[in-house]
Formats: sequence, C-alpha cells, structure tokens
Amino acid sequence: MKVIESHVVPDGVGEIRLQDYAPSIFISISSHQGMKKAIKKKKVLVDGIVASTGLWVKPGQRIELCDLELPPVKVYEVQLEVIYEDEHIAVINKPAGISVSGNLFRTIQNALPFNLKSSSCQDELPVFRPVHRLDNPTCGLLLIAKTSQAIGELGVQFENRTITKQYTAVVIGNLPDKGKVDMPVDGKDAISSFRVIRRNNSIRNQTLSMVHLFPKTGRTHQLRIHMAGMGTPILGDKLYGSEGEILRKKGLFLCATGLQFHHPFTKEKMDLSVDPPYKFGRFMEMEEMRWEKYKDDLNVV
Repeated sequence: MKVIESHVVPDGVGEIRLQDYAPSIFISISSHQGMKKAIKKKKVLVDGIVASTGLWVKPGQRIELCDLELPPVKVYEVQLEVIYEDEHIAVINKPAGISVSGNLFRTIQNALPFNLKSSSCQDELPVFRPVHRLDNPTCGLLLIAKTSQAIGELGVQFENRTITKQYTAVVIGNLPDKGKVDMPVDGKDAISSFRVIRRNNSIRNQTLSMVHLFPKTGRTHQLRIHMAGMGTPILGDKLYGSEGEILRKKGLFLCATGLQFHHPFTKEKMDLSVDPPYKFGRFMEMEEMRWEKYKDDLNVV
C-alpha cells in the first residue's frame, strides 16, 4: 500500500480513540464516517500495523493513511492561479468561497486536475493532495503535493512547525503595533503573532487595522478566534464577528499571503507570496475618505 499522508502524535494529546482523532489530522478525509470506512478497509496504519477503530491514540505514534483507491475525480473546470509548479509540488492561489476538499463537487481538489500537470515521478500520487487547509471564505496560498515523498516530507515540516505561514487581514478596531496571542482553541494550545501594517479611521467602526498574522500552531479557525478574542474581529467574519458588522457580498477579509518551507525533494528554501485582494486596501481607503468627509458633522477632532 502507498502511504499518502502521515502524522506523528504530539505530546499533550489526551485520551481519544483513533476514529475520533484521525479526521482532524488528514486532509484527504475530514469526516468521522469517512475515517471509519478507511480504517475498516485497512487503509490506516499505526506504527506500521493495520489499525482498528477502537485503538487509543498515544503520543509518539506514527499514523499513516494509505491510498484509498478512490474512484476517478469529477473534474471541476475552473481556472486557478498557479503560483509555482514542478514535478513534486504546486502552490495555487485559492479563491475565497470554495472549499479545499469535501463531498461537494465545487472543491479545490476537484479543480486541481484541470490546472496542474501530472508528475512523471515513480511515486506520483493518483490524486493531487493539498497538504493543509484554508477555510472556505479564506483566500490565498495553498500548498499541493504531487508525489508520496512530497506529502511525507511536507507533513514532517508541518509537524515540526518549520513551515511559516503569513496571513493578511483587515480587523475592526485598534491593535498594538505588534504582539502575541496565546489563547487555547477547542482546549488545545494555540499561538499566533501579529504586526499592524496600516490603520485607517472609519465612520462605521472608528478604526480599521490591516495586519500581518503568523499562526505558530494550526488549529481550526485559529486566527479568526484569536482576533475576535482580542476584541478586533476580522472584517466580514460571520462566525466570530458582530452580526451588524458583516458586509453584504464583501466576504471575509483574510488572505494567506506568504508561505515559507523547504522543498521536499531539492531541500531548497521556498519563499512564496501574493498580494492580498485589491478590496482590502480599497475598502480602507473608502472608509478614510468617508471619515474625512463627515467627521465635522460628528464633532470629531
């Protein structure tokens, strides 16, 4: 069997069975039902041995997901911006509003065959594999593995936290110039740092801040939860923001703009970046213009 994803259980994981733990660590399968099926089909190994659903997870164990022999992918023919591609990996600029994977047809994973070239390597994966996730409303850089070696090597880098990700966001309110957020997410440690790169006045919000965000851990919705916990929710956040501050048809102002890692084959240091969407800066400019126009009417100095 060909291993397509692997994970080493870190210290601090509490008592939890494999069928409940595994959906949170693998990109290919994110549902409990799908994971139970994979385990029953003997596609999940723990320390090299076929696992059972009732197995208790322990720190230090290596959990591996083998090729599921999935049916042919229904190709979603939508054009994606390919930032980088070679025989082993690719990086695409994910649009907002499309899920990375899942049971839907309109997913990034189903769009990859329409946008990427097949690998000629012997360990070519039958299906291109995103090696991390971005929320549906989040846009930006998404790293794709095209070979078994790539998915294994990149998985180790994620586990060792040697991959650096930078996000750019517009938040409601004022933050210090830079800082660190150490706030658990779903009972697990979660650490992020931030740096303010721009501030604007706003009639509606008083202050808007554009920030660079750097997650040190990879919890679900971590940056959105951290910014909301600081009292400065990300603009357009329907889950963690204030209901009255959701902008119609503007979306979430969060973009993965930077990615640094070592190439899984050449070991070269890769440093890729994209600009945040035009709407980020334009919205702040428009808010500043409205402020200048109406501040006297509000008796603002």
